[in-house]
Amino acid sequence: MRAIRVASAALLGLSALTLGTPAAVAYGGGEGEGEGGHGTGESTHLSLGVMPEEVAPGGHVTLTVRGCEETARVTSGVFDTVTVPKGQKSASATVDWDARPGATYTVNLRCGHETDQAELTVIERTQGGGGHTNPHEMPPGNPEHGVRAGFGGSIGGFDLKEIGLGTALVTGSVGVAWYRARRRAAAGTAA
Repeated sequence: MRAIRVASAALLGLSALTLGTPAAVAYGGGEGEGEGGHGTGESTHLSLGVMPEEVAPGGHVTLTVRGCEETARVTSGVFDTVTVPKGQKSASATVDWDARPGATYTVNLRCGHETDQAELTVIERTQGGGGHTNPHEMPPGNPEHGVRAGFGGSIGGFDLKEIGLGTALVTGSVGVAWYRARRRAAAGTAA
């Protein structure tokens, strides 16, 4: 019985570690670097993230502020000033329609006396095939036709390698627990 409890605890710990890793990687894994952009400010704990880092004119970006415990202001020459209220970690901004494709703009964060910066590149707006597209912008079309519904992100987010590895870990844990339980039962009957 003890082997089953130990195996279960180990599997739960491994699952928690595995599920927590992508969030740490998404934020650069350390302080001073922002999500999406590279932190270049004066502070070692304040960071600004801009997602996506490439957007077409009229597109939306999410501005993520980490390490600020008061109201923050985010400014750039490509969108209106955004205020991130105290207690919130992110806000969104709409890139100006007249933003010049190919240009890279500096996005500035100010929190009290601390600052940080990130970069945002404006890309060419494309209709239909090829080129960069912004997943956060509204697709061109007729709004009276409604939404094209489907599976959306419910299936696309799975990585088959991760699913296979998880299945192998669970199967291995169950197999080891079963083997040890059978071995212990055989040892108990032989004695």
